[in-house]
This record gives sequence, structure tokens and C-alpha cells, in this order.
Amino acid sequence: MQASFEDMGTPLREVAFVVVDLETTGGVAGAHAITEIGAVRVRGGTVEEEFSTLVDPGRAIPAQITVLTGITNAMVAGAPSVGEALVSFLEWARWSEADTVLVAHNARFDVGHLRRASRELALPWREPTVLDTLALARRTWGRSDVPNHRLGTLASFVGSPTRPTHRALDDARATVDVLHAALQVLAPQGVTHLEDLATATDPVPARRRVKSRMADGLPTGPGVYRFLSRTEQVLYVGSAVNLRRRVRSYFTAAEKRPTIARMLETAVGVRVIETATEIEARVRELRLIAELNPPANRRSRTPQHRPWVRLADAPEPHLVTTTALASDDVLSAVGPFPSRSAAREAIRAAESVLRLRAWDGRALKSPIAGGTSADTGTAMRALSGEVDLVAVPVLRRVEELAARERYEEAGAWTARLRSLLLGASRAERVRPLLTCPHLIAARRRDGGGWELVAVRWGRLAGSMTTPAGADPRPAVDALRATAQVVERPQRVGMGAGVDETLLLADWVLDAGARLVEVADCGNEDGSGCAVLSWPIGAAARHRRVLDSGP
Repeated sequence: MQASFEDMGTPLREVAFVVVDLETTGGVAGAHAITEIGAVRVRGGTVEEEFSTLVDPGRAIPAQITVLTGITNAMVAGAPSVGEALVSFLEWARWSEADTVLVAHNARFDVGHLRRASRELALPWREPTVLDTLALARRTWGRSDVPNHRLGTLASFVGSPTRPTHRALDDARATVDVLHAALQVLAPQGVTHLEDLATATDPVPARRRVKSRMADGLPTGPGVYRFLSRTEQVLYVGSAVNLRRRVRSYFTAAEKRPTIARMLETAVGVRVIETATEIEARVRELRLIAELNPPANRRSRTPQHRPWVRLADAPEPHLVTTTALASDDVLSAVGPFPSRSAAREAIRAAESVLRLRAWDGRALKSPIAGGTSADTGTAMRALSGEVDLVAVPVLRRVEELAARERYEEAGAWTARLRSLLLGASRAERVRPLLTCPHLIAARRRDGGGWELVAVRWGRLAGSMTTPAGADPRPAVDALRATAQVVERPQRVGMGAGVDETLLLADWVLDAGARLVEVADCGNEDGSGCAVLSWPIGAAARHRRVLDSGP
């Protein structure tokens, strides 16, 4: 099965199945092997067209093949050549159409011959969506139903009026009946749409596949979905570009996560929230996970208040971790870090250079009395964007340790520096949004038009799209007027987690986005504002260290 479809959500009754069978000389696939092509086009259970032709393979047909198929050398004399027959068949089959599926029994054989011959003869070949009725039959009927899955056995089992004879058109007709019978059995198990065919032959438990009906009727645009238990508990939250397609995918073999498999056993329904844009769906997903703590979401176990590293407000200056960073301090702090342990590793790297605490080369001691040896100015610069003040000396130390073959120590210091650089890199990304009261950014949509996003104090305030070819300026005015009012939070993470700000930073400050408008920071002295740009920061320059971790 090939799972690439341009048009998702097509009911099987609307799909055109081109069922094909080939007879060959029995040799390897190639331009001089095909002796007959037979095919049937069916849609909605009704035969629309048939195609049949003998083919001159350009070589003698072996006697044993003639005994099997009844096709003689005399019969193919004067028949179209392989090239002529293939051109006619490819024009007739039209499987480049989005709702057309090529079907064969043991499709590897038939499609392999067609592909190889077309390529040898330099004919245009576009890979079709393929359904193998042999694999489909094995998925549908076990050995308790049929002794084997040969076409003749299956045709007899399903009551086909056509007996396979090793002639192409007869065998194609019998395959049509096997196809329809198998789809009829699988329909109650959720194989009802074109996209279901991609995994119809996968070993998915029937009790799970049948639940794919939860996706029926769901919208095909972006949004958030929630799987619900019988008691209306939210089990799992996710976001999607296409809600129907994404929800359906959970009931196929493509879904292999054990936690999700257990969740699907309990789920009895899906509830969705449509959104204007994909980025809005992803933001709503984060918010719902934080609010509902669904048991099947791994991210629901991630701390919502991530630690930062800042200079302590104390008589004896030193670096500390905090999960309650004041918004006014965001320009002079590094983070957020994924955990307190990662933040402590970053502090070890920084303090070993800044010497805000007594340092014996192995561990931090108590703060230096009176701070006489502490350069707080350098510390503030390092935390405010000049991380090279720490990174360069630590890298020099790593090189010295490596030169003395103290590789374990060198690796430990590299890991500590990496924690610091990752925190500094995140700070560089979120500062512009956390310090900005209002901005609107735009990105072109694949199908034309624009996606517009309003961000206020690091929080999504609204989004919308414009049609292809439409003037986006009225939409910008409408978004500005309807965007959610967001007050500047006292602390980072209030009202919206910093993960939301990181997500928005990737979208808003990406090279493909345009800043449509940016409000002033509102402070009379202009303080507390970061420059809204996407420069290569000091942390990003140390790409080798950043990429050294797992």
C-alpha cells in the first residue's frame, strides 16, 4: 500500500478502482514479458469500463506458459507490441486522478511488470495508489474461512460468477468480486474511506478500527481534538491541520504508541474546536493540556512553570534559579530551562567563570563576602545576551582538558556549557515577544492568501486568514480590533505558559513571516523592550556545542 493521497476523506463508493491482471511469458519483469492485459474500472459497485488486449511480447512464449494460460504464439502474432499496448492501457487507466486506486491480486507482480516495462520503453510512469487484494484477503479472512488465499479459492468462496482461468480479463473480473466482498466485510471495522485503504491490510484490532467512525462528519480544517471517555473525561488532546484526517489516523497501524493504544480502548467519542489557523490550534492544544492534564498526553506531565536563571537580589550577588521570574527581569535572565537540574548545570558553567561564589575548581562554595571578587556587571551582561563572556572561557578550559587527555572532565564541562547555551538561546527567542504589548505578523498560505497572527505580551491574542488575491489590510484592521485584550503579566508564564511563547516565536520571527505592525513598548524611557528581530545571537553562534547533546 502507498499512503500518499491528495484528496483525503473520499468515501469508497466514490472511488474508482482500476482492477488489473496481466499474463506474461513467465520470465522476469520487463518490456518483453507481457502477453495480455485485462482490466475493469468499477465505482460504487458498478462496472464502468473494461479493457482487454493481447500483447506481442517480441519473444516466443514458453510451452509451459501456453499450457497454463492457453495463449499461443499464433494468438499474439499481429497483436499490439508491448509499447503500444501499454500506451493504450495507461491512457485508459487514468490513475493519476486523485480518487483512482490500482488494484491487483498479488499486486507486486502485476504492478512490477507494468512499472518495469514502462521504464524500459521510456513511457511516462506515475506511481499509482495500489491496493493488493491478496493482502486485503489475508486481513479479511483467516484459515478458518478459506484454506488459502489464491484467487480461484477466494472467487469461489465469495460466490463470484467468474471463474479465474489465467486469462487477464476473467481474472480481473474475479478480482473485482473478491475486492467488493472484502470491503463489505471490512466496512463495519471502519474501512469506509479512501484514506482507510492505506492501512486496510495492517493488523489493527477490529475493535479499534471500528472506532474510526468517530471521525465521520468532522471538519477538514485546522483545530483541536479531544478524545473522551464514557464519563466525559478528556483522555487526550491534540491539534491538526485536518481534523478528520488526523483523528482517522489513530485507528490505523500508523499509530504505534502503547499509551495511545490504551487510550483508544477507553475512548468513546471525539470533540473538536475549529480554529482559523494551524498555529492557533497548536496554541489551544498547549492551553488545554495545561488546563485539563489529560492522562495520555506526555506533555501534561511537563512542569508548567519552568525555571530561569537570574542574579539574586541579595547583598552577596550570586546566580539562582526561579520559576517566578518577574516580567521586568526577562531581559536579564536566561531560560527557560526544561528542569531545575539543567538550570543548576548552567549555573555551574557560569559561576566557574564569573566567580560570584567561591570556587575551588570542583564545586561552588558560599557567596563571597561583600561581593568583593564578584563582577556583577559582567554577570548582568552575560545574562542579558553576551553569553560569550562565559562560553569562550569554558571552551578554552575544555580544550585544555582535552589536550591533557582528561576527556571525561572535558565532556562534563561541555554538557554544562550546553545547558547554559540552550537557556540563552531560548531567552533570545522569547524576549522580543514577552516585552512587546502588541504585534501582528503575517505568513503566506500554501493555497494563496495570508495567515495573520496577533501576539500580545507573548500570548496569542487572535488569528485569521485572508482569501487568495484579497487585500489583507482590512483583515489586519479587523484582527487588531477583535484581538483579545492582554494585560502585561507580573510574572513570566502568567496567563500563558512560556511554551506558548516559544511556539509563537518560531512562527512570528521565522524568516518566512512578515511583521505587519508592532506597538511601542509603552514605557516613557523606552526601557523593558527587546528589538523585534531574528538576529543570530551569541548562543546560536556556538552551534557545535548546542548540537553535541542527545
